[in-house]
Amino acid sequence: MRRPLTARGVAAQNKPGFHADGTVVLYPMQAANRRTERRREVIDCVVRDTGFRVRRTVDLTHHEKDGRFLEGTGSLVLDHVERVAYACRSPRTDEAVARDWASAMEYQLELFDARDSRGTPIYHTNVVMSIGTRMVVAALENIDAADRHRVAARLGAQRELLPIDGDEMAAFAGNVLELGTWDEYLGDMRILVMSATAQRALPAHKYARLYASVDAVLAVPIDVIERHGGGSVRCMLAEVFRGKS
Repeated sequence: MRRPLTARGVAAQNKPGFHADGTVVLYPMQAANRRTERRREVIDCVVRDTGFRVRRTVDLTHHEKDGRFLEGTGSLVLDHVERVAYACRSPRTDEAVARDWASAMEYQLELFDARDSRGTPIYHTNVVMSIGTRMVVAALENIDAADRHRVAARLGAQRELLPIDGDEMAAFAGNVLELGTWDEYLGDMRILVMSATAQRALPAHKYARLYASVDAVLAVPIDVIERHGGGSVRCMLAEVFRGKS
């Protein structure tokens, strides 16, 4: 028998963030229709279903009136062990708001610039990279040269670093998430969730390294959503840490 898959960290970019110390973070969203998704019943549902205990709320939504945004785990990819938040600047990831978040959450902030093949700033950091227990996936060649070595050195300091290229990033190979689950025979397990598109984009030697870093890989066919929705698996998953007793 298995427990349901659970994610670690903060929630997906249009939802509150639930942290292990009992902090809930409310994020400023660029699109007005995404702001309506910040609903109290989402928090109440997490509290009821997971036993999460809310100890404090960090509300950053006041930045919306000044046109400054930070879209949760779209904008922030978190290393919870080293307490480092990675963020690539874009219209959806404002540096001032990111610094406010880092100060409130007591994380170090690693800011950088990243661009797609057309030279356009990449809108969300979680398109560029994903941090797992043993491996980091990162589109290093899309990070600006001035930032690339610094960011790569920090990402690879405690974990194996798997670089992906721009084409693989465009196929959402960086938009993956490692989840935790439990099996009565196998115990705690780490499962990497990715899209079938991302899996197909990776050459065999890269996929083999990625597969070896976890207990299993779950590849989900969501081609229509990727084609028309603008995001992949990571954008669709919410992470919740249970608050400490």
